[in-house]
Amino acid sequence: MQKILSHLRKAIEDYHMIEEGDKIAVGLSGGKDSITLLSALKALQRFYPKKFDLIAISVDPGFEFFNREFLKEVCDKLEVPLFCEESHIKEIVFDIRKEKNPCSLCANLRRGILNTTAIREGCNKIALGHNEDDVLETFLLNLFYTGSISTFAPVSYMDRSQMTLIRPLIYTPEKEIRRFVKKNNITVMPKACPMDGVSKREDMKKMIQDLQIDIPHVRANLYGAIERSNIKGWKADK
Repeated sequence: MQKILSHLRKAIEDYHMIEEGDKIAVGLSGGKDSITLLSALKALQRFYPKKFDLIAISVDPGFEFFNREFLKEVCDKLEVPLFCEESHIKEIVFDIRKEKNPCSLCANLRRGILNTTAIREGCNKIALGHNEDDVLETFLLNLFYTGSISTFAPVSYMDRSQMTLIRPLIYTPEKEIRRFVKKNNITVMPKACPMDGVSKREDMKKMIQDLQIDIPHVRANLYGAIERSNIKGWKADK
């Protein structure tokens, strides 16, 4: 946990993600990233000088793998309140619209439900489990498929809902999260989305892995390019 907390706290302080009195909703999917994020924020809560409240929100997308009881056990163990919201995401995305590239719509629908629930529960921030690999993969996806130099911001403020999105794991490599989960024998919810392992994001992941063979510092170089660019939201205090 110490290594995860080190990455997490640095990101939080570089981008001023947490302020005194915040009530933060963690988007809990049951996967390794969201469980690690929830565990790390709960650990941080015990000693961080700025006091904040924490809840978890899970969105049931309608897939068979979704296990409400498993998520409740995770949250009960961490002593974090859980709010589990039903949805028709699977039906809308795959059955009705039959999206060929469903990931964006699925994410937007989830985000909308997360946002609505967080507002209902009096939160002012939502924490998402995007890690360092997600930052790099999104950067390459936007570069290759839209011709833009961009990736998601560490902190995003939504004017309409007055909700702030924070991503405390942006400095945390995926391999560190996998190591944390394995070392602590943490069970994660298996995924059964039709896009698992076949999305464009997976292609970017493999590309970065292949590039590392010939360019060992390619990850650091890409991340450095992002931080030195004029991408909105990537000006950190270091």
